[in-house]
Amino acid sequence: MRTYLDCIPCFLKQALWASRIITNDEKKIKEILDEIGMMVKDIPLNSSPPETGRLVYKKIREMLGVPDPFKKIKEKYTKIALKLYPFLKKEIEESKDRLLTAIRLSIAGNVIDFGADREFELEKEIYEILKKEKKFAICDYNKFKEHLASTDEILYIGDNAGETVFDRILIEEMNPALVHKGGVNKPTTFVVREKPVINDATREDAVEAGLSQVATILSSGTDAPGVVLKTTNKEFRKVYNNAKFIISKGQGNYEALSEEKRPIFFLLKIKCPVIAKDIGLKDGDIVLKGINI
Repeated sequence: MRTYLDCIPCFLKQALWASRIITNDEKKIKEILDEIGMMVKDIPLNSSPPETGRLVYKKIREMLGVPDPFKKIKEKYTKIALKLYPFLKKEIEESKDRLLTAIRLSIAGNVIDFGADREFELEKEIYEILKKEKKFAICDYNKFKEHLASTDEILYIGDNAGETVFDRILIEEMNPALVHKGGVNKPTTFVVREKPVINDATREDAVEAGLSQVATILSSGTDAPGVVLKTTNKEFRKVYNNAKFIISKGQGNYEALSEEKRPIFFLLKIKCPVIAKDIGLKDGDIVLKGINI
């Protein structure tokens, strides 16, 4: 997805909020915003938002001298999600369609996004998507099941810390060997960011969520808030290019991969009017969208 003009003030808002997490020094924050402003004026509109986001958050880390400004927030929401884990598993056990319920829960977890939506109620989100059975704006569920049935391996590109617990639940449902004896094993590779950026999950965050118990954790090699392929490492690109079943979580990964020619299923809640416009939907919609399938 290209950068829209509406993305530009959003970069400055994100920089302001991220800086205030670390410091109350208005002079220092003004210096950061000045630097970001100088960077933003040179943004090519044909680049994806995560490409610019990578530079914005790198500058914030450098100027504040803090490698992971969102560390405490990530730890907090991973703990909250882990406390919910038994309840969420019970919901799946009692559901009529276990896989669809797991997908819904995975999308509910996508609300834990401090790059786009800093005000949310996680339990309310779960209730609305699960209990009220909020309708999908796009739902390529049948195609999802077909591709899952025909694949031996799963490439799962993760998004945010805390959300990773919800991803773990979906991975467990897609891999029957993890749920009951005699199930077919579908090895899963779970992709994380190489370095901290916003509240996106790194290897440490994924391990904390229990993902190492159900998947092989692989760094994409990038510190962008989305899988910007030209910034990824060779190991990830090899796995990505050979993958036949790819799941991409969240808005940042949609922004980075929506124009790819690979078969990809995007799972996300739309929390940005620009992304809503790009997809042709509304802010707040939930999406299971396949491309090149």
